[in-house]
Amino acid sequence: MDFSQPAGDAILEAVKTALAPRGVTAEIVATRAEALSRLKTLIPAGSSLSAGASVSLKEIGFEDLLKSGHHAWRNLKGEYMAEPDMAKQTQLRRESVLADYFLGSVHAVTHTGQVVTASATVSQLAPYVYAARNVVWIVGAQKVVPTLEDALKRIHEHIIPHEEVRMRDMTGGKMGTSLGKVLIFEKEAVFLGRTVTLILVKEPTGD
Repeated sequence: MDFSQPAGDAILEAVKTALAPRGVTAEIVATRAEALSRLKTLIPAGSSLSAGASVSLKEIGFEDLLKSGHHAWRNLKGEYMAEPDMAKQTQLRRESVLADYFLGSVHAVTHTGQVVTASATVSQLAPYVYAARNVVWIVGAQKVVPTLEDALKRIHEHIIPHEEVRMRDMTGGKMGTSLGKVLIFEKEAVFLGRTVTLILVKEPTGD
C-alpha cells in the first residue's frame, strides 16, 4: 500500500460520516492554508492552548503563527519552551495538557472512523484521550487507510522509518526514535463534555 497517496473525496466524506457517532466532529478542507484559517476561527480569543510536536502543524504554518505572537491565545507551549530550568519546564509541560485547546495530528484514520496514533514519549496522548477540554487534529488525506490493520502497518512501515530519519537529522545522528505507545481512539465518551475535532486536509500534510 502507498501510504503517501491521499484518499479521494468520496472516501473523505465517508470517513467524516463515520467519525460523527464516535464523538469526533470532522471537517474537510482543500489546502494547508485553509486548515490554518479554520484554526484561527475555531479557537476563541483568550483560550489557553498547547500543541504536540507535529509536522502537520508546522506545514500549515501554525507553529510559525504561535511563535510570532500575532494571535489572541495564551500559548502554553511557548511558556514552557521559554523556561530555562529543565525541572520547571517539565512541570509546565505537564500542566499544559490541561489547556483549553490541545492541537496535534494523528498517524492514521480508518474508513470506519478509528483514529490511530503512536508516540515515543507519549506526552501528547494524555490530552488527546482525557486532559484537554478541546482537542483538534490536523490530518492529511494520505493518512486515511481502509482498516485498523492498515493503520498499524502505516505506523510501523511508514511513520517510524520517516521519524527515525528526521530525528537523526535533527540530532546530528545522535538520536533516533522508538515506538513507545499506540493509541487507538474508538469513541469519545459524551459525558466527558469535551470536543474532539478532526480537520481532514485534501492536500498531503504531515508524514
